[in-house]
Order: sequence, then structure tokens, then C-alpha cells
Amino acid sequence: MTTPLTPAVQKFVLHWGEMGTRWGVNRTVAQIHALLYLSERPLHADDLVAALGVARSNVSTSLRELQSWGIVRVVHVLGDRRDHFETLTDVWELFQIVLDERKRREIDPTMRLLRECLDEARRGRASRERDLVGERMQAMLTFFESTSAWYEQLRRLPRNAVIRFVKMGHRISKMIA
Repeated sequence: MTTPLTPAVQKFVLHWGEMGTRWGVNRTVAQIHALLYLSERPLHADDLVAALGVARSNVSTSLRELQSWGIVRVVHVLGDRRDHFETLTDVWELFQIVLDERKRREIDPTMRLLRECLDEARRGRASRERDLVGERMQAMLTFFESTSAWYEQLRRLPRNAVIRFVKMGHRISKMIA
């Protein structure tokens, strides 16, 4: 990517970086992802450094993070010995992977911790505070288990069914309200 970013691409990359920080993702990680998503060809690290004006080490670290999420992969380009990178371009697949990873990295450990804390609280000496803590932790665990089970059911549906479900939007809420 030796040509400068167009205003539209630059605007999107900057916005994606800002959104990334709000979602708990490093700004450079999100910007690299945005740039790879919009790129018509795989990019190598030097392309990313030049386009974003960030340190090579930051690009390398960010690419490893994106690879660990499973949304960026290394590809090779004929006649070029450097690693090039590309991201998924199917937004449904991309967000499914992100949701799966967030569940694995955030929700699953939280449920494990809540179970451990509940076990500890139940072994503690009897008190009103212990009962309150236990009730609230149980409510939180029940919430996480319910939403996790719902997500797993949704995850097993064929993609077309999920897309139809999402597009139904407010009609679903009218049916169940």
C-alpha cells in the first residue's frame, strides 16, 4: 500500500481504532484490522507502518494479536519473501469469530470464577451478608449461564437462519412482548 489512504479509508480506519478502544481493543490493533479489511490485496508489515505511521514493533505485536483471534492470517505473495497479511472479509464470519473469542476469553472465565466464589461463600460462616452475596452472585451466574446457553443455541443455527433472525428485529420483540 504505497499510495496514501483515501479520505474515506482514513476516516474509517481512524473510527475503527476509536471503536476498538471502546470495546477494549488496542487502537493500533483495530486500525490494522480496518486497513486489512478494506485492502484489495494482502499487506506486509511495512505497508501498515507507512499507512498508519506507527512503530514496526507495534505493528508486529498487533498482527500477532489479530492472528491469535483468528481473524488475520499470513499469506505469501509470489516474488516477495516477506509475510503478507489479510483478514476475513465476510462480516458475519468475522463477528462470529470475535463473539466466540470474547465468550471464551471473558464470559467463560467469569462463569468459572462466579462458581468458585459461590462455593467459597457457601462454605463461609452463616450471616446475612453471606446470604446476600450468595444471592447476588447466583443471580449473576444464572444470567451468564442463560445468555451463554442462548448464544450456543444461536451459534448452532445455519448462517442464513441467523441473518433472518437478526433482520426480523423489532418483529421478534412484538411477538414475545
